[in-house]
Amino acid sequence: MNRNAPAAKTVLISGASIAGPALALWLHRYGFVPTVVERAPELRTGGYKVDIRGTAIEVCRRMGVLDEIRAKSTDMRGGSYVDGAGRTIGELPADIFGGRVEEDDEIMRGELARIIHDRTRDDVEYLFDDSIAALAEDADGVTVTFESGTVRRFDLVVGADGLHSNTRRLAFGPEERFKRHLGAYISIFTAPNHLGLDRWETYHALPGKLLCVYSSAGEADAKNLFVFSAPQDVPYDLRSVADQKRLLADTFAGDGWEVPRLLGHAAAADDFYLDSMSLVEMESWSKGRVVLLGDAAHCASPASGQGTGLALTGAYVLAGELARAHGDHTVAFARYEERMRPGVEQNQRMAEGFVKEMTVGSKWKIALRMFMVRTLPKTPWKNLIAKKIRDGIQAAANAVPIEDYSAPVAGPAAPRPNVAA
Repeated sequence: MNRNAPAAKTVLISGASIAGPALALWLHRYGFVPTVVERAPELRTGGYKVDIRGTAIEVCRRMGVLDEIRAKSTDMRGGSYVDGAGRTIGELPADIFGGRVEEDDEIMRGELARIIHDRTRDDVEYLFDDSIAALAEDADGVTVTFESGTVRRFDLVVGADGLHSNTRRLAFGPEERFKRHLGAYISIFTAPNHLGLDRWETYHALPGKLLCVYSSAGEADAKNLFVFSAPQDVPYDLRSVADQKRLLADTFAGDGWEVPRLLGHAAAADDFYLDSMSLVEMESWSKGRVVLLGDAAHCASPASGQGTGLALTGAYVLAGELARAHGDHTVAFARYEERMRPGVEQNQRMAEGFVKEMTVGSKWKIALRMFMVRTLPKTPWKNLIAKKIRDGIQAAANAVPIEDYSAPVAGPAAPRPNVAA
């Protein structure tokens, strides 16, 4: 530990999705003063269902939010694959479909964001409808200029602002240096539940494409999910929602099943999302007093199913190491990365394989998969196959071991940073 380094107290966190508020929760408990800045004008409560499994379960228990997560569980019953005429090819129960065991659960991303925000809003300063415009670090801290024009000083800055992290761009360089496209895109949006699904997900596979419609507990509407193979340089402006919707419509034009109706829902959706399935790979997640967390540091893509788990675990470890090092970021950042990186890389490797599985490129391979889905429930070795699937997922979900971090005896809390004159 660097005894000459001043102990960090004030921490600016960019991003109010999952990782940022989770980090703020832990930092406040350890006596730090976190501030969360979010570009959106209010808390974003959309998104798809996310898994809480493995190490993340224990982290949520220690956060004190596990019971609330259980109460908002998607409670999915299972899923099925259908052909172009909508006929069921095969069905599987939720545990096999999701590779879940014991305490594993699932919740809508927006519900989880709301739970953590509600736990922190009385103790943490949130700055919505603003963003970091510039960072200027010196020996004693970081001067942050916000898009609003406000200038403030913080001891540390954390980028928890996702795949397209603004903090990473400002502190480390252009996104293209760190993002690796996996050859597929994903889109999701809310739409009327015209299939009448009840805690059920329905899949339809096409060469290079996969569609899923699902409805979870307590949701009147459905989520529509599209995955498709595509090179990185698609001829669309992916900063434009209109172009994103046009890309989706052009890619699935002429496809059967419920695709025309789903594309109609996409055109009208006000929560439409489309992005590449990409990894973020960096030699280091920190630079001076700036550190990255969650997808900003090590996105494993939605294909991993572990982005939320890694975000929650990373927040726990980063805050714990800062507390253990008494605010010495030079020690804490190194320990945080040392503990997280092997598990992160394991999940990223898994994601690469899953993307290929989601976008099978030939009809005969799809037919083989449908045969397996149809026959698996009837085979005597179904439990062995299911166990093999679960074991791989569980190994990834438990790839980051966690420790017990005891908060040091805290001195008087630092005041919130003042606006510079």
